Amino acid sequence: MLSKMLEIRLFEEKIEAFFMNNLIGGTVHLYIGQEAVAVGACATLQKEDYIVSNHRGHGHCIAKGADSRKMMAEILGKETGYCRGKGGSMHVSDIEIGNLGANGIVGAGIPIASGAALALKLQQRKQVVVCFFGDGASNTGSFHEGINLASVNSLPVVFVCENNGYAISSSFSNTFSISNISDRAQAYGIPGISIDGMDVIGVYEAMQHAVDRARNGGGPSFIECMTYRFKGHYIGDPGTYRTRKELEAWRKKDPIEQLKRSLKKNKILSPKEIRKIEAEAAAKIKDAEQFSLESPEPKGEEAFLSVYGSTA
Repeated sequence: MLSKMLEIRLFEEKIEAFFMNNLIGGTVHLYIGQEAVAVGACATLQKEDYIVSNHRGHGHCIAKGADSRKMMAEILGKETGYCRGKGGSMHVSDIEIGNLGANGIVGAGIPIASGAALALKLQQRKQVVVCFFGDGASNTGSFHEGINLASVNSLPVVFVCENNGYAISSSFSNTFSISNISDRAQAYGIPGISIDGMDVIGVYEAMQHAVDRARNGGGPSFIECMTYRFKGHYIGDPGTYRTRKELEAWRKKDPIEQLKRSLKKNKILSPKEIRKIEAEAAAKIKDAEQFSLESPEPKGEEAFLSVYGSTA
């Protein structure tokens, strides 16, 4: 878990540096601060299980087992990327590891997850689907439609709402009249719980129960993870809608630092062992950086490939 969280953090910091040096087209939404949710959730999954991600999805992809080299190359628009440089930051996918893809449309992944779970149930397979989305997505029509479909058909899917307090710049207090988004689960007759999304072990334990329930035919669950993004909604977002005091208070709950303290306190890892894991994660991201920078740009004819399905 520590290794994965560090990999995500360092990956995102490198992507931010690339963006600031004009090496990335479009925009990027960083996952820094929310690493415990992706890692805690995906630690409960098997390779054959599926995830559906969103626009802030780099952490989900890495936690599910994505190759950080191919991910970085994709975000840089290189031919060696997951989508040959044509998907970019918000469309990374890898079917082989069960990543059904990120999605640039807020809330759009929720019915996709329910559809995938429906397929699993019809085929009588034992896999589950985990769907990641933010608090803003839970105010979209696709949220209600997707969860209702899953509930009515008792589908093997776990809905993970990463409530980082803001839908772009709109605060939770201005867009909800309830204290917890998980309260909405009652309307669909499924279990709902709100947990500390900065505690990777807590996320893991709550997710393990929900995943086991889904895998054994118990149907969907809803888990709201109270978390926080340390960066703006996008790189360059001035963040004037948040106070410095609020940001500093959340930074004290840094999920990576919390896990380090817990590992040392419980004598699971020594400071030396933690430094070794940090060095290994740094080396992995350095390798991804070199790979992506040295990778070729897509050829012009690439634009015409993968546009239409095969007619064979």
